[in-house]
Amino acid sequence: MLTTKTRRSLGLALMFGAFTLPAWAQTVKVEDPWVQATVAGQKATAAFMKLTADAPVKLTGGKTPVAPVVEIHEMVMEGDVMKMRAIDGGLPLEAGKTMELKPGGYHVMLIDLPKAVEVGQRVPLTLIFTDTEGKEFTVEVEAPVRPLKRDHGKKSGHEM
Repeated sequence: MLTTKTRRSLGLALMFGAFTLPAWAQTVKVEDPWVQATVAGQKATAAFMKLTADAPVKLTGGKTPVAPVVEIHEMVMEGDVMKMRAIDGGLPLEAGKTMELKPGGYHVMLIDLPKAVEVGQRVPLTLIFTDTEGKEFTVEVEAPVRPLKRDHGKKSGHEM
């Protein structure tokens, strides 16, 4: 058990950046996770959420029983066309700042779906993070499946 003096010293060290939390002690808060519904034959979809880390980390991947491949992606404008691409090396999260993964931006891509994911279903998702020392840790979430309202006026280089 930590003494009050030890807890106070650890708290001050964390506050002034003199101490890095080990991977087992780091946390990432996940808010409002959800997965976009698909139709029969659709082989990919995306998961969205808000992430807030208590120390600098990178979202580097994930796992789910609904898809054999999970990647971190971003949507970017190239000229007047929006395109999607995987992020090499992971998505950096700053300590204490919320990163929103949302349609048209960063997202977790679920690829090679063997069957459709339907509205009302709940998708278990293991998010994989890497700390500044290269150590991995995971966060488990369960994301409800929701429909996505599309903006049909935009050109897209990739349909999910």
